[in-house]
Amino acid sequence: MEHSFDALLDRLSKSGYYDIEKIKKAYHFAEQMHAGQKRISGDPYIVHPVAVAEIVADLQLDTESICAALLHDILEDCCDKVDYAVLKKEFGADIADIVDGVTKLIHIPFETKQEESIENLRKMFLAMSKDLRVIFIKLADRLHNMRTLSFRSPEKQRLIALETMHVYAPLAHRLGIQKIKQELENLALKYLDPIGYEEIKKDTERRFGENKNFLEKATRMVEESLNEYGIKFKLEGRVKTIYSIYKKMYNQNKSFDEIYDFYALRVIVDTELDCYTVLGIIHERFNSIPGRFKDYISNPKPNLYRSLHTTVMSKEGIPFEVQIRTWEMHQVAEYGLAAHWKYKSGEQAKALIDQKLQWIHTLLETEKDIDDPEEFFRPLKIDLFEDEIFVFTPKGDVVNLPSGSTPIDFAYAIHSEVGNKMVGAKVNGNIVNIDTVLQTGQIVEILTSSSSKGPSRDWLKIVRSAEARNKIRQYFKREMRAENIIVGKMEIDKELKRYGRSFSEAQRTEIVKNIANRMGLPDADDLYNNIGYGGMSISKIAPKLKEEFFRVVAPAEEEHVNETIVEKTARHERKGKNIAESVIIDSVEGCTVKFAKCCNPLPGDNIIGFITKGFGVSIHKYDCPNAQAGLKRVEDKDRWVVASWSKQVDQHVFNNFEAVLNIYAIYTPKIIADVSVALSDMKIPVTSLSTRENAGEMIITAGIKCSGLNHLNNIIQGLKKVKNVRDVTRGTL
Repeated sequence: MEHSFDALLDRLSKSGYYDIEKIKKAYHFAEQMHAGQKRISGDPYIVHPVAVAEIVADLQLDTESICAALLHDILEDCCDKVDYAVLKKEFGADIADIVDGVTKLIHIPFETKQEESIENLRKMFLAMSKDLRVIFIKLADRLHNMRTLSFRSPEKQRLIALETMHVYAPLAHRLGIQKIKQELENLALKYLDPIGYEEIKKDTERRFGENKNFLEKATRMVEESLNEYGIKFKLEGRVKTIYSIYKKMYNQNKSFDEIYDFYALRVIVDTELDCYTVLGIIHERFNSIPGRFKDYISNPKPNLYRSLHTTVMSKEGIPFEVQIRTWEMHQVAEYGLAAHWKYKSGEQAKALIDQKLQWIHTLLETEKDIDDPEEFFRPLKIDLFEDEIFVFTPKGDVVNLPSGSTPIDFAYAIHSEVGNKMVGAKVNGNIVNIDTVLQTGQIVEILTSSSSKGPSRDWLKIVRSAEARNKIRQYFKREMRAENIIVGKMEIDKELKRYGRSFSEAQRTEIVKNIANRMGLPDADDLYNNIGYGGMSISKIAPKLKEEFFRVVAPAEEEHVNETIVEKTARHERKGKNIAESVIIDSVEGCTVKFAKCCNPLPGDNIIGFITKGFGVSIHKYDCPNAQAGLKRVEDKDRWVVASWSKQVDQHVFNNFEAVLNIYAIYTPKIIADVSVALSDMKIPVTSLSTRENAGEMIITAGIKCSGLNHLNNIIQGLKKVKNVRDVTRGTL
């Protein structure tokens, strides 16, 4: 271990940039604090901090960062020996603050692991917003933990890999640290979908073997062309990463052979002018593929990435991508904001970093009241993890939005009132639907009206940005409180009825009041309101509801009487959770089954299965348009398999299949409440409820759980009896 640290010291000493004595002090302090501690692998614990420090050194960060990396687990794992005050005294406020920012919240009691996870993420983002070095060290810490993940249990492997894929790899992407991002993605995929990972790995090795000399040939051809023009350059070749291929195949429904940028050459030159000169030479020498040119120099990515990308065809008919950038651009592409991390370089550099971190402040502000993990992670995945587009106002101002955004997102980015009064939109002078996906470079104009009735709940399904979603939620929270309270009451009543015992109005009031107090809300109406407008999910408070229900409604000793209705229901539902047992797949055994969202098959529907790559068998309705189109594709004919419902399907499911209903009704202030009450009376679990108005007609879209096609038809007939309901049809998610 000493030898490993000596190697790190030797490397740092050669740069002449680091305070070696301070780094030595940090190492020996960490070694002393971690004395006797072991990694799961059996190695001395100090191996880990040194490995993290090596990764941080790769990012070319400062002395404080190296020291903080060596000390990053001190406050969490050695809290009986050292605290923040000691760390500050020994190493200064900067290092102590960084270590504290990386440290999990270990002394605060949380009711659930979900709450703990969210609060730790909030703490990390807050610390990150003050000092970016916090996240650099956290990424280095996660990378080394992923490299050694094989020593963990299978359950821990999956949980850690999932968090890595959902949080840390996208964070590295947003910060522009491609080297860490790509390695985290590949390592996480290896544990999340080992079958898919191995399939693509084999396909990659096969293709590379078939064309093993291709990169060398392409490199020589490009070299010859550039040398003719006397351009100073460096050439690098690479093969696309396994996860990049996996993601493109899955998201774009492409086969492996349809991946055109499998091979890539990177040309590094001295100036921007050289970049465009090289581009012209490449296009002169090779045939370019239309629609495959991207100019990230003129339009940089939000993570500061700048480069020219073009895809061309070789004489052998093999497509390959060429990336062209300057040395400065290359540094930023590899190390992202870490390449800009130099506090001593002046206020200009710090201002640039602060500007690029504005999204963190926005995230913390818009999601500060959210306790539901799903609600917290949804905007995180969109605003933090996805690429941005750049659109223009009619006056020429640039507006940055997440990829996939609509005019609604644009309207709320301008101002809350613009979004609330929106009645339509124009893109490049033409009227478009409000759910139109915007593209970079478009000019967007929002049409408003003072007589607008405000946003629709359906907009929450359409918008992509956390800002728009939060402003819409706030509108309903503020303007639709009475309706929200009704919906919230019905949701809670529906949950309470699942426990199989009758309760009085007074008991319900006491239960809800107790839960509101536990959650720090002023009164029961605030709890109802939060549930009604979507700020809190019923699943979030279900454990508390159950606890309070049995405390208030029934004496504790009654809970153990023989087998209660609650226990029976719970077992019935547990059976229902394994809905894959209700499907029989011919010729395929032991595979994972999922139900296609495009058609939501139910027991009673004619079904067919499609063998996906790495995702088991996807079950479709036989008459599903996607299934019918897929059956006609020759290349997929062997992947369609016969599927049928088990004869014992009723024993395996109980209100556990997803379905969607479109309810067409005459608009009245009570129609939403009437429909919700009807569903509640039929004991139908409701997973989502949204509305939109069209020419005086209210269209209510309800996501529900049911047991099968016959059950669904009975539900439809029951809803048709509701006053002012004109028609009910089956929809899709």
